[in-house]
Amino acid sequence: MPFRSEATWLRFSRRGREREFHRLYESALKEVEGTFGRHVPMYIGGEEVLAEEEFPKTFPGDGRVVLAYLQKGGKAHADLAVDAAQAAFDGWSSTDYRKRARIFYRAADMMAERKFHLAALMTMENGKNRMEAVGDVDEAIDYLRFYASEMERNRGFVHRMRHVYPGEKVKSVMKPYGVWGVVSPFNFPLAITVGMTTGALVTGNTVVLKPSSDAPLMAFEFYKVMAEAGLPKGVLNVITGPGGTVGDAILNNPKVMGIAFTGSYAVGSSGYLRFSARGPKPFIAEMGGKNAAIVTAKADLGKAVEGVFRGAFGFGGQKCSATSRAIVFEEVYDEFVRRLVERTEKAVVGDPRREEVFVGPLINEAAVEKYVKAVEEASKDGRVLTGGKVLADGELAHGHYVLPTVVVGLPRGHRLTVEELFVPILCVMKARDLKEAVELANEVEYGLTGGIFTEDEEEARYYFDHVQAGVVYWNRTVGATTGAMVGVQSFVGWKHSGSTGKGAGGIYYLPQFLREQCQSEYR
Repeated sequence: MPFRSEATWLRFSRRGREREFHRLYESALKEVEGTFGRHVPMYIGGEEVLAEEEFPKTFPGDGRVVLAYLQKGGKAHADLAVDAAQAAFDGWSSTDYRKRARIFYRAADMMAERKFHLAALMTMENGKNRMEAVGDVDEAIDYLRFYASEMERNRGFVHRMRHVYPGEKVKSVMKPYGVWGVVSPFNFPLAITVGMTTGALVTGNTVVLKPSSDAPLMAFEFYKVMAEAGLPKGVLNVITGPGGTVGDAILNNPKVMGIAFTGSYAVGSSGYLRFSARGPKPFIAEMGGKNAAIVTAKADLGKAVEGVFRGAFGFGGQKCSATSRAIVFEEVYDEFVRRLVERTEKAVVGDPRREEVFVGPLINEAAVEKYVKAVEEASKDGRVLTGGKVLADGELAHGHYVLPTVVVGLPRGHRLTVEELFVPILCVMKARDLKEAVELANEVEYGLTGGIFTEDEEEARYYFDHVQAGVVYWNRTVGATTGAMVGVQSFVGWKHSGSTGKGAGGIYYLPQFLREQCQSEYR
């Protein structure tokens, strides 16, 4: 089946149906509010499982609103889930790839029908505004369809090989490993969760999924969709609980044959080393970024300002692809900064349920504390041109709201210019020329995304040839370093940003969940 991007807002806006888009989302918000306070079980072997303790999931925009109570699972639950996944493996791995693909196509269609409900729930779960939330759901739908189509395009990854001897028949068969652990983040609680899990499942593996405790509800919505689409019991198991117990139990279980992880470099690299200590096994990790947008003297500053603003402050900078550095040529530095500050101060910060809001709350109090500490450092070692404040008055008093912040004047190599922060702070730096700008972009440990603004093709080609990042853009106004689309821009990290050099949503992703067997016959 040919793959087509979901792109909901683009389709609605092209047909003049913007108000309908907003009406559908707001209607879904009212429906979602009726589900608050429910108790959510874990799912192991197709059965509902309860733990002895629960933990609440609250709305980051107002901590008084309890969305649900989740199970505080432990090692015993993780081990039970791994056993259930292992028991389901033989049946699922032997299922014809075309039948598996059909299940994921059905799931995509079902998710598309529920997209506004899912988006509204996501707004409440992690604070995304409606555009970001619908985009997240769209990306999840795209992953389901794209990976199913990739299985079909590659004919299940079975290929006839050449022969040498008379009567010799040889084929290369890619086979699933077995049980995979999937550990997903809060910031794309449906898209990344679905992407990693679908990669493992559609190739014939079984999965134990452990979502972030900050945003676990989307994983259960995904589970329901897959069950209704016909996924057999035990193929997908979903457990919740602290990463230090549940996550470690998955990582340390010798029956787990592979891990797919998205999160910080500190956690990912530690997990990679521990998981590989008993022998080589696949560990597919995306581990953050410190992404730079370069603005040359030949840039259209209107494009550059809009792209950097959106890349830096979309979803409050809580994206591994966020534009956290702007490297600007000296000739246009002052004008760019003036216009960027002006644009940033127009951003509406507030309750993400409101249509006009661009920046919603941070995910939790720890993120606010990180923001405050970073602002203090920026004020001491550089200058804060706008932002730098926690918003805690009026209707924002019970949420995690901060202002988008622009910082200048930090010395080269300063902590804020090299470490991933995951808060809405943009560091603006000067460069004399393109060579120095690219050197600045490359001198961090990460290599996830990047962008350049210039009207000169030669400058853009130099950038593409020399920048050390996996996903790079030229004049991207919708987000200087953000917004990779499934099946269009594979999302791949270099250096400390990724472990495999192959990107999600790209043509090289699925083979990572498979291992080759060469079969030779002589008759």
